Amino acid sequence: MKRRPRQAGVALLTALLITAVATVAAVAMAARQQLDIRRTGNVLDADQAYLFTLGVESWAKEILARDRRDGEVDHPKEDWATILPPIAVEGAVVAGRIEDLQGRFNLNDLVDAEGKASEDDIRRFRRLLAALDLDEGLADAVVDWIDADLDPRFPNGAEDPVYLGMTPPYRTANALMESPSELLLVNGITREVYAALAPYVTALPARTPLNVNTAPVPVLMALNEGISESDAAQLIDERGDKGYQTTEEFLAHPLLKERAQGITNISVSTSYFMIHANARFERSKMELHSLVTRGMDARVTVVRRFQGPA
Repeated sequence: MKRRPRQAGVALLTALLITAVATVAAVAMAARQQLDIRRTGNVLDADQAYLFTLGVESWAKEILARDRRDGEVDHPKEDWATILPPIAVEGAVVAGRIEDLQGRFNLNDLVDAEGKASEDDIRRFRRLLAALDLDEGLADAVVDWIDADLDPRFPNGAEDPVYLGMTPPYRTANALMESPSELLLVNGITREVYAALAPYVTALPARTPLNVNTAPVPVLMALNEGISESDAAQLIDERGDKGYQTTEEFLAHPLLKERAQGITNISVSTSYFMIHANARFERSKMELHSLVTRGMDARVTVVRRFQGPA
């Protein structure tokens, strides 16, 4: 029996439809496969880039260890302060630098070991805010964020009732800061204020003295009342190629005069550094930032690591 033309047309359309569906499915599968291959390649490249940043970290740790064996004074003219420019290694490009974090004001110094406000350090922080043309009253809110009690400082403090009224609501940490970026959670700290303050503060896991050999102008101005911008700049200029060898030498500087007696908690050496490592491998880029501590025995230990922009 001969097939009718209408039935033949339906069969042809069905065959074409099946072929089209199969073709679309095949193309989708191939595209998905290519995407999976690319994704896997990116993951492998990222892993390789991360390993290269760990290599930079190891290099920096050895530099810091060698520096401590050579002497106890830390200043910007030493090898550790030299920036590692981008160099090609094993198919990747790496770069790195070491930053002395004790040349900054340690926000966690605002409280003592019991979590109570440290008034001397609070006054120093107020002077730092003033040197940066920021509101000194912000110090109260920052202290309340860190201290152990729930009583707001007068007149600009802020505890749970303030933050619970925000959208979204949250509570004060009442603990040491893990990162200076926590300042963005503090009442009154805008992004503009944070941008101005961030280069001069840090958040270290212990109370630390300020290294006067690496402190910038605003941080030196905060040491005591009456230290002007020009005074701080001259103190930096006269560090020389070897820095101040002792705190007594620094305090004996003629510019400090009677103000030296009120300057405490300073040093000419550093225990905490930040290692900034960058690596590019194939299509992947990696930034690794490692907070390290260095003991008197020259052992360098990683405290924490984080990835992404500094």
